[in-house]
Amino acid sequence: MTIKEFLRFKGYQANCRRKRGEIFKQYLNPKEEDLILDLGGGTGAYISQFIPFKKNVYVADIDEKELKKSAEEGFKTCVLNEDGTVPYEDGYFDIIFCSSVIEHVTVDKKDMEAIQSSKEFQKLALKRQKRFSDEICRVGKSYFVQTPNKYFPLESHSRLPFIIVLLPRKMQTKTIKFFRKFWFSRTSPDWNLLTVESMKGLFPGAEIIKEKILGFTKSIMAVKPKNG
Repeated sequence: MTIKEFLRFKGYQANCRRKRGEIFKQYLNPKEEDLILDLGGGTGAYISQFIPFKKNVYVADIDEKELKKSAEEGFKTCVLNEDGTVPYEDGYFDIIFCSSVIEHVTVDKKDMEAIQSSKEFQKLALKRQKRFSDEICRVGKSYFVQTPNKYFPLESHSRLPFIIVLLPRKMQTKTIKFFRKFWFSRTSPDWNLLTVESMKGLFPGAEIIKEKILGFTKSIMAVKPKNG
């Protein structure tokens, strides 16, 4: 991929993220007095693109270095562990925003490459993703959860054709390691991608919104509006 093609791709990604931010605002209508949790938000850079206030916005993540930057930007912060739990009481937040995170809530990072069985990885991943979705529904009065679609022609983390998601776990891990040596994407195989049906199962009370590109579903959003 040339530099020009890469920059065009990055611009396309930024446009998709901007449109998702607009959907979030349309459905959740965030106000300055709302308690908002950016779940898995890193530095908070994404949510700050479409929410101009920070006073009541919390950023939670497993990466403490990212959270330090988030705190320097004026957000409240919370360190998460990897088990999918969210350390707040029931209904604590008015709004939860969670973008491109739930597919990474799978297994502990130290075990990621050691698990070579597709069946075992998916079983453990789905169990943790279910716990994570239950936690979102528990602590959030409303929520917006976005994840890449498993069957989009281009896998969103490796930037490889979607056939990568169909490979046996052992072969998938080896393929990603090989491409990581020279490919512009440096992903690790910690993700378990979801489908429209699996998102409906994880968020039974939500409206499911499909982000379409050239007729294909690129990403899936589970949305529960305020008082929804």
